[in-house]
Amino acid sequence: MSRLLIVALVALALAACEREKPAPTPAAVATAEPAPTPVAPPTGLQDVVESQPGYMVGITFPKSAARYPGLAAEIKAYADAARAELVTAAKGRGADGSAAEMYDLSLTFSDVLETPDLVAVAADGSSYTGGAHGNPLLERFVWLPKQNRRLTAERLVPDAKNWKPLSDLIREQLHTALSQRLDADELSPQDRAEMARSAGRMIDEGTAPNATSFRQFEPVPGPGGKLAGLKFVFPPYQVGPYSDGVQSVQLPASTLLPLIGPEYRDLFATQ
Repeated sequence: MSRLLIVALVALALAACEREKPAPTPAAVATAEPAPTPVAPPTGLQDVVESQPGYMVGITFPKSAARYPGLAAEIKAYADAARAELVTAAKGRGADGSAAEMYDLSLTFSDVLETPDLVAVAADGSSYTGGAHGNPLLERFVWLPKQNRRLTAERLVPDAKNWKPLSDLIREQLHTALSQRLDADELSPQDRAEMARSAGRMIDEGTAPNATSFRQFEPVPGPGGKLAGLKFVFPPYQVGPYSDGVQSVQLPASTLLPLIGPEYRDLFATQ
C-alpha cells in the first residue's frame, strides 16, 4: 500500500472519530458567572410618625437629600440610630410602658444650602428618656456632590496645628458672649464670678484644639454661589449648661482660608 493511500486512510479515520464524538452537554460547558449588577442604595427618605404604648417618634426628612444617595444614606443612618436608642430605652422599662412616662423622639432635618459644589443639611431635635428634659440631638451634614463624600472637620482642616488658632478665635467669641449674658442677668458679684468660672471652664474644655471639638459646622452663603464663611455649632453641654441652649460662632472666609485645606479654598469667596 502506497504512503499516499495510508495517509488518506488515516485522515478519513480521524474525521470519523470527530463526527462520532458526542457534543458537550450544557453542564460540561464552562461558563463564567455573570457579575452581579450593583444595586444603588435606597434614596427615599420617608417621614416617620410612630406612636407605641411606651414611646412616640416623629422624624422629618428634607426632600432635597434624596437627590444625593450618599448623603441620604448618612442621614437615614443617623435617624435610625436615634430611633433605635429610644426604642431600646423604652423597651428596657418592660413590655408595657403605658404606666410610665412617655418617651419621645423629635428630629427634624432641614436644608441649609444646596449648590452644585456643596449641599448642607441640619439635624436638630431631642430624645426624651426620662429626667428633667430631653437629650439634645444636633448634627450637621456637609456634602460634596462632585466628590460624593462628606466634608468632615478632619478633611476641612487637615493640618492639626491649625486647630489652635481656630480654637482661639472661637473661644474668644464664646467668652465674650458669656460675659454679655452674665451682664444681662444682673447677678451679684459673687454669683457672677462663680458662673463665669463654671461656664468659662466648659468653654475651654469644649473648644479643645482638635477636629472633634469642631465637628459640627455649616456653610454661610456668600456672593456668586461662594461661601462667606462657616458657622460652628455647639450643642448644649459642650460649651455651656443646658439652659444656654445651642451656641454658635461664625468665622468669615478671610479668617478661614489660611487654616483650611487648599482643595476647599475655592468654595469660599475671596472678598
